Amino acid sequence: MEINKEKKSRIKRITKKTVAPQDMAHELPSEETTFEETGFNGTFLALLPLKNVVILPKSIIPIIVGRKRSIKAVEFALKNDKGIFITSQNDSQIEFPEKNDLFQFGTRSTILQVMRMPNGALKILAEGICRAKMTHFSEESGFMSGICHDIPTTDNSPGTELEATWRQLKELYTTYIEFNEKTPNDISLAARNPKEIDYITDMIAVHITNLSFEDRQIILETTDLKERMLALCTILSSEIEILQTEQRIRGRMQSQIDKNQREYYLNEQIKAIHKELGREDQSEELLQLQAKAKKLGLSKEVMIKVEKEIKRLEQMPPLSSEAVVSRHYIDWILALPWQKTRTDTISLAHAEKILNSNHAGLSKAKERIVEFLAAKKFSKNLERSPIICLVGPPGVGKTSLAQSIADSLGRDFMRISLGGVKDEAEIRGHRRTYIGSLPGKIIQAMKKTNYLNPVILLDEIDKISRDSHSDPASALLEVLDPEQNKTFVDHFLEVEYDLSKVMFIATANMIEGIPYPLYDRMEIINLSGYTNEEKTTIATQFLIPKCLKEHGLTTRQCQISSEALQLIINEYTRESGVRQLERVIAKLMRKTIQDILHETIKSIKINPDQVRKWLGNATFKKTSLTESQDITGLATGLAWTELGGDVLEVETSIIAGKGNLTLTGQLGEVMQESAQAALSYIRARAATLGLKPSFHTAKDIHIHFPEGATPKDGPSAGITICTALISALTKEPTRTKLAMTGEITLRGRVLSVGGLREKLLAAKQLGFKRVIVPRDNFDDIQEILKETDLSDLEIIYVKTMDEVLEHAFDKMPRAQPTKTTKPTKKKTVKEKK
Repeated sequence: MEINKEKKSRIKRITKKTVAPQDMAHELPSEETTFEETGFNGTFLALLPLKNVVILPKSIIPIIVGRKRSIKAVEFALKNDKGIFITSQNDSQIEFPEKNDLFQFGTRSTILQVMRMPNGALKILAEGICRAKMTHFSEESGFMSGICHDIPTTDNSPGTELEATWRQLKELYTTYIEFNEKTPNDISLAARNPKEIDYITDMIAVHITNLSFEDRQIILETTDLKERMLALCTILSSEIEILQTEQRIRGRMQSQIDKNQREYYLNEQIKAIHKELGREDQSEELLQLQAKAKKLGLSKEVMIKVEKEIKRLEQMPPLSSEAVVSRHYIDWILALPWQKTRTDTISLAHAEKILNSNHAGLSKAKERIVEFLAAKKFSKNLERSPIICLVGPPGVGKTSLAQSIADSLGRDFMRISLGGVKDEAEIRGHRRTYIGSLPGKIIQAMKKTNYLNPVILLDEIDKISRDSHSDPASALLEVLDPEQNKTFVDHFLEVEYDLSKVMFIATANMIEGIPYPLYDRMEIINLSGYTNEEKTTIATQFLIPKCLKEHGLTTRQCQISSEALQLIINEYTRESGVRQLERVIAKLMRKTIQDILHETIKSIKINPDQVRKWLGNATFKKTSLTESQDITGLATGLAWTELGGDVLEVETSIIAGKGNLTLTGQLGEVMQESAQAALSYIRARAATLGLKPSFHTAKDIHIHFPEGATPKDGPSAGITICTALISALTKEPTRTKLAMTGEITLRGRVLSVGGLREKLLAAKQLGFKRVIVPRDNFDDIQEILKETDLSDLEIIYVKTMDEVLEHAFDKMPRAQPTKTTKPTKKKTVKEKK
């Protein structure tokens, strides 16, 4: 009875879902058709093929019938007791299936309801009666038909196995119902005999939601009850495992959703609290900071650091000191470039044009810069930029040359002055524990450029100082070393920052002032001083137009004659660069403006008389003591200083004494050693020079370098000191307008020296005609002559001190012979009488 009730309720339920009462009317065939005896066991039924659908016994399903043959089969069934055989196609793509395209196993069914649709198709409600098999197919009546044989359920298993299998199936189905809410749970599982078990097993198969087409066909063709239950147990076990997994996933999703909802709720509460406290804009601002950090492409380490600081900032009052420090730190991180770079616009012709238009001379430096640009353009993988150090006296254009390099590359330019820096925190930054802490100069420069690959000038790198507590030169190692600057760590940032794409250029006045570890990591480019001709060109092309523009004058209002310009260069400036020359020109411009304002004149052409009137007496005069023929004990040497080349006049005086050697004039240790070596050489060559071997025992020697307030040191004054000593001892004057440079050994060899270009330029500017230099510097001077006009100088190359003496004196020095008298014999008393 329970089964019949269940059957009726299911029919009623499906009918309500598929067919409305008003749609029940349809045209049934008027004639009654009876089955004829065919001579075969079974029932003659029309065949209805389905696509991807298997109708199981005890199931009631709606079917849309659209194919003409199928419609005819349904109409035939309606005329003959509504019985029909329903089976499935092997291939759903076949539109007109034949016998071989159908499964032989199907379901003998009954048509419960029929509804004709507007497009001519039929919608039927069919109930599966029992398993069946179709034989003797036929298509004579315009539709498929055949002999249908019912296939009963078999039960060959012992009662205990069947009962055990049934219990297992019930347990699995009960579990399946718990996980699948769509499965009806009103199926009675209290079966008492195999017939009821057979019915309920098919009902379970019908209500498994995700049963595939293949599984349904297998269940349909399985006639053995135990095997069918085992197949269903396997299917249910798999479905239960899938449903459990889905439930776990839904649980995790729900937990995440609950968490997000909880966070949203709490955030809204925090916003409300902040609004009451007057902090309603802080949360929005922090969200903007977080969004900006994500757009910068920060590394994982930096992003974690920023998010940590933002979370700390959320929990602090906005006006507290800790919040100010955290916000200051976040602002610095977000203000730095992390991925943004400029594309190099490398054009060799454009670079040469920039260098030549901005700088006169400096051919060696220009050549090296163009070499670097050519290599960078040719090799796309040249990421490591060399550390260039421009060494030269002030005013020769080191800073402007670095600016031109940046312009030729199309990069941003930043200048960092290192003069007087004595705290490494200025390079690495201060830690955030200090009040008012900031990043170092390097990170500050990176923030200003806003790009990852600028050109940064480290100006005056030889002026770095140090004390017992700090060494900024060592901190610069991490900046300039290509192996370390990829992971530069500023104490303020506390995270790694990549400086490998930055092109660093350093400047210095003297190589000796550069710490050796830094010197070892840089490529030195020496910039020499300018000749008078180069200074004239620079003043005409650069300095005068620049000063006119700065003072608002035109070329009509103020003109400087070439004679006046030469007078300024020769008598009012004596430097390797042009910085003082620019100051003097600017002063003349101011004097011109003063006269234009006080008088009625509209323009002034500055001539030499005007220069002397406005600038006063000449600051530097070309007169020299060596122009006098009768002065002995004096020689002129050439020296190199951080301001360029200079002339040193060495004065020597021989006075009666006890053999003391006195040196005055702020001399360094090297100069004092040169004087000692020169004196030792003279003593060793006393016989050749006509001096007594003991000449130094009764004489005091005083060697003086004028301008005593200026410190002097360097290995280039040995032959000058020796020449002045020999001149004083032998009373032979040196030749006029002669200068010399070179170091002497105890055996009289003349050693090579450096800074020759500056020294030769100084000699030319002061009107010297001949210069003695070491023979070992011959190749260096040939290179200098290629780019510098020194035709007014006669350059004499010497290898020994004897050669120096031959060119320094009109005749080889010999000591003046002293008058000898015969010793007088003491008279005896007798002789006296």
